[in-house]
Order: sequence, then C-alpha cells, then structure tokens
Amino acid sequence: MRRLRLEISGAVQGVGFRPFIYRLALQYGLLGWVSNTSGGVILEVEGEEGILDSFAEAVVARKPPLAMVQEVRRELLEPVGVSGFEIRKSTGGRREALVLPDMATCPDCAGEIFDPGDRRYRYPFTNCTNCGPRYSIIRSIPYDRRSTTMSGFEMCPECRSEYEDPMDRRFHAQPNACPACGPHLELWDHSGVVIARREGALIGAVAEILEGGVVAVKGLGGFHLMVRADRDGPVRTLRERKGRKMKPFALMFPDAEAVLRVCEVSPGEDEALRSPRAPIVLLRKGGVLPMEEAVSELVAPGNSELGVMLPYTPLHLLLMKELGRPVVATSGNLADEPICTDEREALIRLSGLADLFLVHDRPIARHVDDSIIRIFRGGEMVLRRARGYAPLPLGSHMMGSHCPGRSVLATGAHLKNTLALSVGSNIFVSQHIGDLETPQAMNAFDEVRNSIEELYRASPSMAACDMHPDYLSSVRARESGLEVYPVQHHEAHIYSCMLDSGARPPLLGVAWDGTGYGPDGTIWGGEFFRFRADGAERVARFRQFRLPGGEAAVKEPRRSALGALRQLLDDPASVLLPGTFTEGELMTLYGMMDGGLNSPLTSSVGRLFDAVASILGLRQRLEFEAQAAMELEHCIKGLETDDTYPFLLEEDMGLMIVDWAPMILGILEDRDKGLDTGLISAKFHNTLSGVVVRISEETGEKQVLLSGGCFQNSYLLERTCAALERTGFKPVVHHQLPSNDGGIAPGQVLAALMNLDED
Repeated sequence: MRRLRLEISGAVQGVGFRPFIYRLALQYGLLGWVSNTSGGVILEVEGEEGILDSFAEAVVARKPPLAMVQEVRRELLEPVGVSGFEIRKSTGGRREALVLPDMATCPDCAGEIFDPGDRRYRYPFTNCTNCGPRYSIIRSIPYDRRSTTMSGFEMCPECRSEYEDPMDRRFHAQPNACPACGPHLELWDHSGVVIARREGALIGAVAEILEGGVVAVKGLGGFHLMVRADRDGPVRTLRERKGRKMKPFALMFPDAEAVLRVCEVSPGEDEALRSPRAPIVLLRKGGVLPMEEAVSELVAPGNSELGVMLPYTPLHLLLMKELGRPVVATSGNLADEPICTDEREALIRLSGLADLFLVHDRPIARHVDDSIIRIFRGGEMVLRRARGYAPLPLGSHMMGSHCPGRSVLATGAHLKNTLALSVGSNIFVSQHIGDLETPQAMNAFDEVRNSIEELYRASPSMAACDMHPDYLSSVRARESGLEVYPVQHHEAHIYSCMLDSGARPPLLGVAWDGTGYGPDGTIWGGEFFRFRADGAERVARFRQFRLPGGEAAVKEPRRSALGALRQLLDDPASVLLPGTFTEGELMTLYGMMDGGLNSPLTSSVGRLFDAVASILGLRQRLEFEAQAAMELEHCIKGLETDDTYPFLLEEDMGLMIVDWAPMILGILEDRDKGLDTGLISAKFHNTLSGVVVRISEETGEKQVLLSGGCFQNSYLLERTCAALERTGFKPVVHHQLPSNDGGIAPGQVLAALMNLDED
C-alpha cells in the first residue's frame, strides 16, 4: 500500500474536476480526499502501487470535457491510513483559479431539453458542469453562485439537490436552474411592451423570423440580429437597416448535416463546428444543394466562403429546431460599436434595426462576441478570439523564462482591439473588443480593462502599448499612471506569433498588414525582422509609395493604385481603368503627392493588395476593411498556376528593399492582354510567396514566422508555407492568437517581459 499525492494546475476548477476525482477514486477502490487550492486541485489517494499508477493516468486521460491540465506534480508517500473518500473544502490563501470561457451545450443537456419526460424539457437555460455560461456571467472570483449574474435566482429543492450531490453532473454547477427557479424568456415589441412569455415568446420569435422580420435575440454574451437566410428580402432588409452593404454575415445552421448541403466541410472543420467552443468556422461554398436553394447570395456577395456556426445554447437549439433552416446571426450592434448586452439598452441602440426583441432576465456581466476560425492544414487558426476561447491564458510552456514578478498590462491596437495581462507565468487575453472608433467602444475597452484586472486581482506596474502616439489604446496607456513601454506594431505581431507557437530566436519575422506606425515617420506594413537573443532588427521592407489623402487611401484602393503607379509612370492615370478618377480629382491628388501634403509614404503589403485590386477593376472603394484583398483572393476560384511576376531586391543603407515595380508592370501587361483576372491574382500571390523565400535565403534564418492581417489570406499562407518548406525553411504560423491586430496585445506583453528580462 502507498499514498499518491497529485497537485494539478490549469483550468481545473468549475469544471466538475473534484466530483470526477471522487467518482474515479471510488471506481478504483481508493481511499483519500480531493480539494481545490490556490494553484488548482490537490488530492491524496491510498492503495496498491499498480492501481495508483493506473488511477494517475486516468486522471489526465479521462478528465472532464472542459478541464485543461497544464501540469501534474506527482509524489509517492507512505500511507497514513484514511477511510472513505471525501471532497474537502478549498484550502490555501489567495485563490487564483482560471476563469473559464462560455461553452456550448453538451449532448446530455441537449438531450434533456428535447425529452418530453424531462423536467427541463424545452427549457432555454439548461446547463451543467460540462457546458454553459462562465465568463459572460462571472462578476468576481472565487467562482460561486453569489459571484455570478445568477445570484438573484434561488435554486429550487430539486436543483439544490443536484448541486450538492457529488455523483450528479450538476454538482457545483453555478448557473444551475430549471423552469421552476431560473431565468425565462419574454418577447418585446420595439417599445419594450411584452408580447409573450416563456414558450410563447420563443414561438412568437420563430414566427416573426419565418415571416421575414428581424428579431434581436439576447443570447449568451450579447444580442444577435436574426433573419432567415434563404430569401433575399429579409437579408436585404437587414443590410439596409444596419448600413452594411456587402460585408459577409455569419450564419447559424440547425445542425451539421444542414451545413453539408451548402458547404464543403473537411473533418477538421466538422470537428470545430461541433466542438464545445462552437466558433464561427469559415467554409467554402459548395454542398449538395445549389446555393440559391438554401442561402441567399446576399449573405456573402462575391465571397467564396461562408462563416458558419451551429447552435451553442439551449435557446439557439430550440430556435433552430423550430426554424429548420439557416439564419443570419450577426452581432447586435451598429458599425464600430460593441455588441449590445442589456435588453433596455438594446431598445435604444438597436432601435430601427429589429422588429421584435427576444430577451431574458439573466444579466450578462460582459459582452462576448462569437469567435471566428478557419482550419489550416488540419489545425485551428483563430481569426477573432472571443466566446469559447477568452479568457483562457497562454501558459508558462509558451513563456519560456520570461516570467518576472511584475504584472504587465497591454492595451493592444486601434483596430480589432483586445487587451492582455500577465499574471505570474500566464498571459491572459481578453475577448475581442473591436475597433476603437466610438465612445461606446472606448467604454467597452475601459470595462474590459477593469474587469480583467479585478478577476485576476492584478496590479500591473507597466502598460505596454502601440508605438503610434495617437491610438486611443496608447493614450489610455499613458493615462494609466503606469510605466509605459511602447512596442512597434509589426514587432508586436512577431512577438505574438512567438508566444502563440513557442518559437524562440534566432528567426526571421515577416509582418504584413495594412497600417502600422513606423519610428521613421512612415507607414509600415511590409516588414522583415531578424530576431536574435539580443533583440529585433529590421532587415528588409517593401519599396515605399505615397498614399494620397492618407486615411482616405485606406478606404479607397484607387488611391493606393495611383500612389504606386506614380512611382513608375509620369501619367499613371493613362493605365488606370476608365472612370477611376475625374480630371479634377487627379489634379488634386497629383498636387498632394508632389508636394508631400497628406500623402505619407508606406511600405504596406495591404495597400499593395488594394492597388492591384484597383488596377484589375475589382474594387475602387471599400465597403468594409480588407474587402479588396478578399476579392483579390476569392477571384482565384481554385485556379492552379505556379507562374510568378519578377521583382527586384535592392539595398539601401544596409536594408534590403523589395522593388515591386516589375511585378506591377507585368500585371498591367497581362490585364491589357486580357488574361483571366483570377490567373493574374494567382501570379500576384505566388510572387509575394517568392519574396518571402528570397528574403529567407538572404538572411539564412531557418525559422520563418508569418504574421499580420495579410496572412489571414489562406491562398497566400498556403503558398508561402509550401514554398518555404520546399527550400528547406520552417514556416511558423498563428493558431491560438489572431495574426491580425487582435493578437497585438499579447505580443506587446511578451515584448515588455523580454525587455524586463534583459534589464
């Protein structure tokens, strides 16, 4: 007989880990106890040594579905003689349990809500320790009922019995409720007048959607605006009301089988759709049904992909079961505003958007958008990190030795903003906040900052931020009173990829996006950095060109085209497509560029994408960010070619310069010869992949990290990775953190920590 002591760290509290250990110990016939501690879970069991070994293996192999084990410390001791097995009260001082994300309804709960004999039949707020709300309802830690938005709902005797029974899967499930004691639904008109309650509210909302109306649905982390997706009329109405002319809408399907009728779904994509995280998954159009029979073309006009998710709460399961068809499920907000979470506020902020409001009385503690991912080479790539992912940390195994005792807050970028906070050996990343363009967005920023510091009881001593002095996120850092550590935008992208992948110098970092402040006063966006143990050095960039109108050029690809062509031709308008500019516009823009007035220089690859899209006639003005680049990618439509355009590599004061002039001239020649636009686009993408290989060869670094918004382009990413591998290099890409600006904040934290390490 021996005694085994296990200390387990990670996301092991609030997931049914103690009752799991209780049941497992009984199964193996072991005696002892289990308890929560400040660091996770600790347990001691006594029995024969061989059985203890099998038990220890089962603890990790059969852990609860939502548990995430970071480390298991094991110690074999002499037995002390115990009887039975007990779940002890929490021990230790300050509690540092990880806050868990919200998770999709588990199969057991889904079965109950569709079982006429179950007491939770058709109850929209069914959950257990294996699923349901966490992050969106918690107000403070420790995580117990009184610290959540369920504190106002007293459990009935039956729910209380489940909650207190270690053999029940609802043991200590804090949101536990039933129709007798929990939240309920109401259907409101646009004035807040109650039309129906409970089951009647659900049926009324379904009827409104089927009739073509727009219904605002209060879900897990905020409101969705829902319309049926199989008819042009309702989708067009939603676009007109929301002022969202062409940006793709996300879809919710009744089940995975319905998705197959419309989209191509790989095994990895199917697994992601059905996972407890239940993100929006980007899928290629093309199922067994013609698109027009299932989904309106207006959902994602001109796009070869659809953003698809499955119902992830009991409310969504019930709605989709009744609807029996895909619906648009887009965030309940106006442009540049955070998602709406409160029903009374929704009546004001969503006024004129929704015909009816399906609401409930469980408060939402913090907004949480739907996460967005794509599957790349069989693995997840997170494009928007929110529900199901946030606020789980990136742990010490990715942090290396850079874990000083100080806590660092990072305020992120201006667009796609997230916050990050280091606490001990973990970096916690907030949910997606969005573009910091409105007072509402800044209020959300402030709320998330206060919330994340309070949840982890952190007192940061440093604020890492973007180097751009006018970003509101940088302004907030300076206003914080903390020591400020500015990080160059594109270096932060590479640090983010390092944190995500665990890669360490020496390496080559490739950071391509639309806009980033350069310390030389120009706009960066086509950058190459060599990272070594002593820091980062910019080793190459793309040739610069002027952006006439500055910020206006970001929204008008035609201006990027004019700026690039002005570098090559005396009369660039002569090669632009007819009608691109009026004579008056040209004279004004020429004068601006020639005089250097509001025409900053840029090395941005994102703006180069815009320029090519304009030259090919795909897009002259943007309806949404990255639209031109998306259309340039989607027009390839599966065409296969390895052809490329030429480019030059020059040197300027020790910096390699990628001269794209031969490529642009080649594109103009192919366009004028009538070559298929998709083939021209493919050759353009292939050329960019070749640029990465060439710079890699020049620097000799075998690890090549690819980051920045441009590498959300799946064609570019796959071509670049394949080209690097063929030539003996190791491409490293993002998976858990977005390659776009949503990954900037954790990159800023790592940059600051490594700097502190060096000091």
